[in-house]
Amino acid sequence: MSKAGAFDLATGLGGKIDKSDVLNAVDKYEKYHVCYGGEEEERKSNYTDMVNKYYDLVTSFYEYGWGESFHFAPRWKGESLQESIKRHEHFLALQLGLKPGQKVLDVGCGIGGPLREIARFSSTSVTGLNNNEYQIARGKTLNRVAGVDKTCDFVKADFMKMPFADNSFDAIYAIEATCHAPDAVGCYKEIYRVLKPGQCFTAYEWCMTDAFDPNNQEHQKIKAEIELGNGLPDVRLICQCLEAVKQAGFEVVWEKDLAVDSPIPWYLPLDKSHFSLSSFRLTAIGRFITKNMVMALEKVGLAPQGSQRVQAFLEKAAEGLVAGGKKEIFTSMYFFLARKPHLDGQ
Repeated sequence: MSKAGAFDLATGLGGKIDKSDVLNAVDKYEKYHVCYGGEEEERKSNYTDMVNKYYDLVTSFYEYGWGESFHFAPRWKGESLQESIKRHEHFLALQLGLKPGQKVLDVGCGIGGPLREIARFSSTSVTGLNNNEYQIARGKTLNRVAGVDKTCDFVKADFMKMPFADNSFDAIYAIEATCHAPDAVGCYKEIYRVLKPGQCFTAYEWCMTDAFDPNNQEHQKIKAEIELGNGLPDVRLICQCLEAVKQAGFEVVWEKDLAVDSPIPWYLPLDKSHFSLSSFRLTAIGRFITKNMVMALEKVGLAPQGSQRVQAFLEKAAEGLVAGGKKEIFTSMYFFLARKPHLDGQ
């Protein structure tokens, strides 16, 4: 799993946004969120703009600190973060029962880290669906480097309106991506439409757990920090997510919050009290170094104005994620495996 260096971080900041307009984009992005007086309905109605701005602003930070796969994972003792991330991806492939040559869709694929890993693990052809131009360009470069550019590709589109014919794919998965959808039922219905009958869709979803109390101000503050720092219009409850899967027409094979049984907490890489050489850039010291590096890069003009602001709201996101995980009011890995019924209902 490769990681971007300081030069990649500096040159990638802002994505496809003109470097002179990054600060203005940060202003507009922040104003969508509760912390800055924004409303949920405004975020939902402008989700395409909000999510695109978010990923243009943060992708280089993600790749610099996390690698090519932008997601969490349950983790065994003695297992590195990178090993747990790969195993988490392999788990989806195994749950879907992928077979060589099958046509698979990755919904909300980021820069394609999971796509490449699953394609190589299962010998399948994977299409990554993404609505962010910068991430797709980066993903295509990484596909060529990995040697999977002949079997894997990217399609730029909104997952609420997919440009695929009905019954196109043998399997579909989404990893911490459809949480960006303004309407879960609508998103899952599109996935249902393009999946072949009798085949499966599986996902890891970001959800508030049953322990979340909407009347608790601290809980609401944590939820708002997660939404701000992660480009989310809202964070749904687990029960709402499950009901949306059923309303879309799927039969739920099984579902579980995988965070519950994880020997090592999923949020540990972001916990400032934790230190790890293998994921040094995510530690308190590593993040302090990154903060000062970004400050210096912005000061000398190698990074655009507004870069420090992006780093600051990502730091706030990390705090919200850790707090939500510790209080068990939020999970980054609500898992479900769902099947589209056969045409004859069997």
